[in-house]
Amino acid sequence: MPIRILPAVGDPDAARSLVSLLSQLPDAEPLAPVVDSTQLVDLLARFAAESVDELPEVVVVHERVGPVPALELIREVALRFPAVGVVLVTTDTSPGLFAAAMDSGARGLVGLPLSYEELAGRVQAVAQWSTGVRRHLGHGADVLAGVGGTVVTVSGAKGGTGATLVAVQIALAAQASGHSTALVDLDLQTGDVASYLDVQFRRSVADLAAVGDISPRVMAEAVFRHDSGLALLLAPAEGERGEEVTDRAARQILSVLRSRYEVVVVDCGAQLGGAGAAAVETADLALLVTTPDVVAVRAAKRTVRMWDRLQIRKAEETTVVVNRYTRATEIQPTLIQRITGTAVAGTPVPANFKELQGAVDAGRLHELDSRSTVKQALWALAGELGLVRTGERPVPRRTSVGFRRRKELP
Repeated sequence: MPIRILPAVGDPDAARSLVSLLSQLPDAEPLAPVVDSTQLVDLLARFAAESVDELPEVVVVHERVGPVPALELIREVALRFPAVGVVLVTTDTSPGLFAAAMDSGARGLVGLPLSYEELAGRVQAVAQWSTGVRRHLGHGADVLAGVGGTVVTVSGAKGGTGATLVAVQIALAAQASGHSTALVDLDLQTGDVASYLDVQFRRSVADLAAVGDISPRVMAEAVFRHDSGLALLLAPAEGERGEEVTDRAARQILSVLRSRYEVVVVDCGAQLGGAGAAAVETADLALLVTTPDVVAVRAAKRTVRMWDRLQIRKAEETTVVVNRYTRATEIQPTLIQRITGTAVAGTPVPANFKELQGAVDAGRLHELDSRSTVKQALWALAGELGLVRTGERPVPRRTSVGFRRRKELP
């Protein structure tokens, strides 16, 4: 049986050299190399969506693959695709890096410049390990075929557009429909998820920032289990601690959450920092909330352009959610779509703050009346995004909802 090997190399010359050597290995079947971390994860996800057997046995990660650092990329691949063996190619073969690579989930390390004997030995050993894992699992291998939970980020075009409201309600809808759901507050300085859900909890996302290897126990200690069933990872009560949550920490935290929950909703707020940028970049769905007025739509356009300039996310990969919508407004969703160049959600959220005021003031947004047109729209939005099990139009209830699955989560 041929050994399928997927190289991840950013430099074209290094890629040619690596593929040339891999092609000489006995029974090797090198796949076309991917040039960055995003392409690698996306391609593995497409393979895994079909079957675990479609995944390559070995992934070879070059130390300068980028934009995600190699060790972080290895950690994500190991968490999301545990039947795939990863080999790191690096100039640093010190015991310290070797230990760090193994801790991240690598199954082997090969030094640069490449040696045929060393590369062949490592790749063949890792391929045997991967084959053994799949054989041991047998028919249970389908548990590894999933690519982890769906990560949805919710950002505000500007402050006050309702990003937290959208994040909380779509998370509640996903949880009520039967999906295990985590809600993360990455609005690190001004996050209000705790206030909206009447929560007082001393742990926060900042407590995980300095943890090198987040174990299930460590994550469980940082997460608050809400009465609604949501798992909450809150923003720090002291806003200045938000600086502790780096983009690297955010990637690691979301990777662990993705492996434990079917849906992960992230409130990114309206200010872009390193952690929020990392979340938006790695998300399966990126929502940008705006209101149908000139100032907010201009802010949405600026945000979309900034994400594109910083290579965080392309406009066509972003979905705008229109909040406080009325038919009488001059700025309609179709116009917003043309201005921003994004997709626009087909379910706008009506302008009816009176329905919300009591629940917001009481900090009981999870108890918003099921007759609320705002709640109905937001739960319908969750259904449109594929975050709830639906067989018919969502009808939100106070505590639970029995939706049938509309489509399988990735």
